[in-house]
Amino acid sequence: MNTPLDSVRKLAGLPMRKAPAVGTTPSDVVFTENKWRLLRYRSTNRRFATPVLLVPSLINRHYVLDLLPGKSLAEWLVAQGHDVFVIDWGTPGAEDRWLTFDDVCDRYLGRALRKTAKIGGETPHVLGYCLGGTLAAIHAAARPGSMASLVALAAPVRFKDGGLLSAWTQTKSFDVDVMCDATGLVPWQLLQGAFQLLRPTLGLMKAVQLLDRAWNDEFLDGFLALETWGNDNVAFPGDVYRRYIKELYREDALANGTFRLSGRRVDLAKLECPLLAVTFEHDAIVPWRSAAELVDRAGSRDKRRLHLSGGHVGAVVSKHAAKSLWPELSTFWASRDAATRPKLRVA
Repeated sequence: MNTPLDSVRKLAGLPMRKAPAVGTTPSDVVFTENKWRLLRYRSTNRRFATPVLLVPSLINRHYVLDLLPGKSLAEWLVAQGHDVFVIDWGTPGAEDRWLTFDDVCDRYLGRALRKTAKIGGETPHVLGYCLGGTLAAIHAAARPGSMASLVALAAPVRFKDGGLLSAWTQTKSFDVDVMCDATGLVPWQLLQGAFQLLRPTLGLMKAVQLLDRAWNDEFLDGFLALETWGNDNVAFPGDVYRRYIKELYREDALANGTFRLSGRRVDLAKLECPLLAVTFEHDAIVPWRSAAELVDRAGSRDKRRLHLSGGHVGAVVSKHAAKSLWPELSTFWASRDAATRPKLRVA
């Protein structure tokens, strides 16, 4: 039986405890361009014909989708027989201050889709997480036929959503032009600080959790892995951020149908591939109504929303996710696999 003294002893040794390795599912780099890389997870048991491309947010590291053994979506999907690829956006340098939204959302994402299709043998299913889901939805609407299906995982679509991030970006004192001109790359400390302010008592809650569960080695490994990821942030290319704030947040251009990608108007009604939008009840970063909007606006006849409890990160990487969210994703892709589609007869 564990006692309070056991927790105290564990806490005393915590500063010396080594954080577990993260992002350890074996993979190979199959393509690189500028700072971003396309990874393919190794597998000897590929059961499905259609590959899966994971598109993470630009703000955080991709290995949140491959956190720890047993808490890795990538590892779990590979074990189910999926051919899994992921974009690692990398770390932008000072020379990337003029990188444009079109560069990232059209050129880079388009290249990742084409490379995945060429290597994997079929047009891929896509899972876009958070801002990665927004990028994927924009691309799918502007470039029909580029995806076999889209899973938008906690992906904002209507940015005037009543959330705190939406409110903060609307303030007149937030001069995005001055900040981007001065910094070139928006500092990751600014971005991390904004997310921390969404839940200012989160640090205290984590401290209480440590006191309550410091005796549990499995809990400590998961806690330290998430803290490693949560503090491993990257800067945001200035010109991409400028458009992100001005057009998506302030003008709500994607929901209003006025956003353009490489000169093309992005009409979400032209998003016609099979669609699954996943929303979370307690998501403080992307309010569920913001993400649910995609189902209402997409033109696909094969579309649905999956609404789950939990928050923006925990509901994706927890043990509970392995029993609820992850099987839903695999089932969605398996039922739409290229091998199950009827072949057209040629007369």
